[in-house]
Amino acid sequence: MRLFKTIAGLRADLGGTRPDRDLGLVPTMGALHAGHQSLVERARAENEVVVASIFVNPLQFGPQEDFQQYPRAIERDCQLCEQWGVDVVFAPSAQELGVWGNNTLVIPPAEMLSVLCGPRRPGHFQGVATIVTKLLAIAQPTRAYFGEKDAQQLAIIRRLVRDLNLPVEIRAVAIARDTSGVALSSRNQYLTPVEKEQAPILFRSLQAAKEEFNAGKRETSALLAPAKDKLTASPDVKLDYLEIVDPHTLRPLERIEVEGLVAIAAYLGSTRLIDNLLLRNRKPIIAIDGPAGAGKSTVTRRVARALGFLHLDTGAMYRAVTALVLEAGIDVEDEAAVAELLDSAAIEFRVPNTESGTRVFVGEQDITSTLRSSAITAHVSAVSRLPAVRQMLVAQQRNWGQKGGIVAEGRDIGTRVFPDAELKIFLTASVGERARRRLQDLKAQGEVEIDFERLEQDIQRRDFLDSTRSLSPLRKAPDAIELTTDSLSVEEATQAILALYEQSFVR
Repeated sequence: MRLFKTIAGLRADLGGTRPDRDLGLVPTMGALHAGHQSLVERARAENEVVVASIFVNPLQFGPQEDFQQYPRAIERDCQLCEQWGVDVVFAPSAQELGVWGNNTLVIPPAEMLSVLCGPRRPGHFQGVATIVTKLLAIAQPTRAYFGEKDAQQLAIIRRLVRDLNLPVEIRAVAIARDTSGVALSSRNQYLTPVEKEQAPILFRSLQAAKEEFNAGKRETSALLAPAKDKLTASPDVKLDYLEIVDPHTLRPLERIEVEGLVAIAAYLGSTRLIDNLLLRNRKPIIAIDGPAGAGKSTVTRRVARALGFLHLDTGAMYRAVTALVLEAGIDVEDEAAVAELLDSAAIEFRVPNTESGTRVFVGEQDITSTLRSSAITAHVSAVSRLPAVRQMLVAQQRNWGQKGGIVAEGRDIGTRVFPDAELKIFLTASVGERARRRLQDLKAQGEVEIDFERLEQDIQRRDFLDSTRSLSPLRKAPDAIELTTDSLSVEEATQAILALYEQSFVR
């Protein structure tokens, strides 16, 4: 692991010795704990290079806040980073980042500052937004990782990345909690022993709202009433706010239609703690990843049909784009021309029912039946490798995900497209088994002279290319359940996934 305190040093390292590699950035203010470890572990699993920044940002502290007292332990933090697998620590001074004096500031939308912590901490989020923007510009990561505990910060950062067209993917990581349910925070060390015993009441109040939500209540007033009742049992806990907002826009909600964030802030002594829970009123997303030939498409289709979910056929989407590119006479390697075409093409994906699966339209013309032509098959791999194509289709796929109740399969469905899917399956099989299945398919198509060893070599080569490609490589998501299908029929694999779904969601 290397430590850099200057922008020049960091850029020289990242640009000189680590070019063209997926880079994950974990911004922190130090005083690292197990919550930061979960961020690093997620970044480590999804990137070849992990950078952790350690910077106590003066711009996000108000005049009466704890900037001078905020815990600083750079040597200990670096030791932890090295243990966790961080490649580079970036620990600049305020002067190095240029935050003293008359700075250029990044100011989030006013409506996102008018709720939750915004009115109570004036200037805080513009300080956060300014430094995060600087760090993204300096490190230029592929992905940046933020905890869901700071939900308002997360929503604002996602908004600034979108509004400023920054080429980075923001990944949210679930709240890390201790055994009592308290959200881990660097400020927890300020709590006295008595206050530590009282702190779990914040999470229990959120759970009270969730219990009402699970019972079918949707009105904000009905959800918050039992949460407030819980808090009255601890008179030493001084409530700052308890609100329900849209997790993306932060707009206050009177009723939860799809999802809502119930957020709390409270004081225990002089220490201010925050916490939240996401309440979601939608069916789950099932993401099925795995190597080629493991049976993903067939199993995904059957699982979707059994659950009455939509089968999101991502392969059809890439074939549709290939069809448009070929029809326009564009070279499949000309990414700029393909990007221009996609920006104006009237391509639409519809899933009318669970039986027919994804249908593809150009205008009002259904082109689904033409997508398996030999010409499209010959070029779809080249087109699907283009970053512009993947970016456009991932956005389409995520739009479907907002509705929930889908089963989707692919090479990066659980790692990139739906990293927050409620159930992730990594469906796999040995090289020999996949070669045997391919052999049977070829024989069924009338081919006689088939070299089995060559089939195995081809599958091994495909696995290598898929797992080492720079764009969305094949990886098992850290929270995915691996299912090996060597000894399973298609029906048995389907039933195994349905059983996992029932264990997770059927009460």
